[in-house]
Amino acid sequence: MQNRRDFLKKASLLLAGGLVTPQLLTSCGGKTGSATAEVAEQATTAAKNIGLQLFSLRDYVGKEGIQKTLELVAKMGYKNMESANYNEGKIYDLAPEDFKKRVEDLGMKFVSAHVGQPYSKEKDAEIMAWWDKAIETHQKAGTKFLIQPWMPVDDKTTLDDLKQYCDYYSAVGAKAKAAGIIFGYHNHNFEFKKIEDKLIYDFLLDNVDKDVVKFEMDVYWVQKGGADPIAYLKNRPDQFKAIHIKDETEIGASGEINFEAIFNQMYANGINDWFVEVERYTNNDPVASVQQSFDYLNKASFVK
Repeated sequence: MQNRRDFLKKASLLLAGGLVTPQLLTSCGGKTGSATAEVAEQATTAAKNIGLQLFSLRDYVGKEGIQKTLELVAKMGYKNMESANYNEGKIYDLAPEDFKKRVEDLGMKFVSAHVGQPYSKEKDAEIMAWWDKAIETHQKAGTKFLIQPWMPVDDKTTLDDLKQYCDYYSAVGAKAKAAGIIFGYHNHNFEFKKIEDKLIYDFLLDNVDKDVVKFEMDVYWVQKGGADPIAYLKNRPDQFKAIHIKDETEIGASGEINFEAIFNQMYANGINDWFVEVERYTNNDPVASVQQSFDYLNKASFVK
């Protein structure tokens, strides 16, 4: 089972050879109908606005299609969606208005989307045109956030390269803000390595335009990188606007992440947009793992 980081690395290698739109998942859009109304009526009534990154169910999407996946997620009790699929103006192969309607018909909200492109000066105009289309698409879908989920970094990357990406993200962020969307960057653990004595993550945080670029913290990858997610939230409260709640497998299963302290600091910062992401599954059963993660958080006294 490949994890999200490996998946995105492979996608970036394809993109490096030419501007190929990254479609992070392949899905078949099912038709809406009476089943949608039935699921919406029978969906778990959950007072908590627990969100899900749909990458957690990537294999299910591929096999069953996006409509059945959304119905499943609604039955589980999730309320907020973050997508992991965009291609040429379509979200999970659907027009943005159609995808938005399907989500809302099931009593959920389409809050955030993971989309992205690597950058090169030679393809600047083409890349920015791609972003114009992506922003327009997600504006039609009503999303609050557009999140770049990864960036290429290797042992040859310099601070000048990082600065170029900071400028790139700032340019995209300005476009997104003009459309009423918050642009952000999602971390993994490689950002907690140093380049020329500078921690990559701190360099990004310090060198983007803070008015137009925000960050979606993945708490699992921060901790895996040897850093403290709570300290980052305390020290930079204005830069983090969304959170990935993640564990080794199902949420809470490892006992290694202090989710209660993380949620307390999130709420203290006024952060209410957060999404479960499950990359690895104890019994190779994504559906069971995503449901287990929901149940853990839904029962947790520290989750509002």
